[in-house]
Amino acid sequence: MEETITNQTFEAFLSRWLISQEHHLHDLLQLIESGDEQNEQMCNNLISDNIAHYKQYLQAKKTLVRQNVFLVLAPTWISSFERAHFWIGGFRPRLAFRIVINNVLDLTKDQTQTIKRVMAEIKEEEDQLTHEFDKVQERMISSSILELTRQMGRPPRNGASDRNMETAVDMLKLSIEALVECADFLRRKSCGKIIEILNPTQCVRFLAAAAQLQVNLRRLGMERDGNRLHSA
Repeated sequence: MEETITNQTFEAFLSRWLISQEHHLHDLLQLIESGDEQNEQMCNNLISDNIAHYKQYLQAKKTLVRQNVFLVLAPTWISSFERAHFWIGGFRPRLAFRIVINNVLDLTKDQTQTIKRVMAEIKEEEDQLTHEFDKVQERMISSSILELTRQMGRPPRNGASDRNMETAVDMLKLSIEALVECADFLRRKSCGKIIEILNPTQCVRFLAAAAQLQVNLRRLGMERDGNRLHSA
C-alpha cells in the first residue's frame, strides 16, 4: 500500500534529504580536491551513491504527485527564489546541459557535439511540454477550476452541475499529473544522457556542480525570504 504523503511529511523528508545532499556534495568536492578523481572506481562509487540519492527524492515526489499534484506545482517547502526557477514542478531539463558546459571544461570535440545535439533534442521536448502545460493552465483559468480545487475538502453539495464540476476537476488533475510525470521523465532522461556522454571523472564534476547550484539557490532563497520577513 502506498504511503500517504502530506505537505508536512514531504517537507520533513526534504529537510533530511537536503542534509544528505550536502554530505554527498562534500564527498564529491573532497574527491576532486584530493586529486583522486582519476580513480575510476572511486568515481563510480560516488556516482552510484548520488544517483541512488536522487532516486529517493524522485520516488517520494512521485507519490506526492499522485496524491496532490497541486502541492508539487506550488510547493510551500521552498523559497520564492527557488520557486521562480521552477518549471512544471522542478528544474528545466536543459539546465543540466548548461551545468556541464560551464563546469566540465575538458570535453572532447565529439562530446561537445553530442552534448549540443542532445540538448537541442531535449529543448524541443521541453518546449512541447511547456505548450501542453500552458493549454492546461488556460483551461484552469477559463473554467475557474483553480479556485474550486482549493475548496474540494468541503462537504460536497448535491446537483448535476456540482458533479460535472468535480468530474472536470478530476480530469484536469489527471492531465496535470501526466504532465508533471512527463517533465520528471525528461529531467531523468537529460541527466541519464549526460552520464552516458561523460567519463566518470567528468560525471563527478557535473554532479558536484549540480549539487552546489542546488545548495546555493536554496541558501540564497532562504536568506532573501528571511530578510524580507524581518523588514516587513
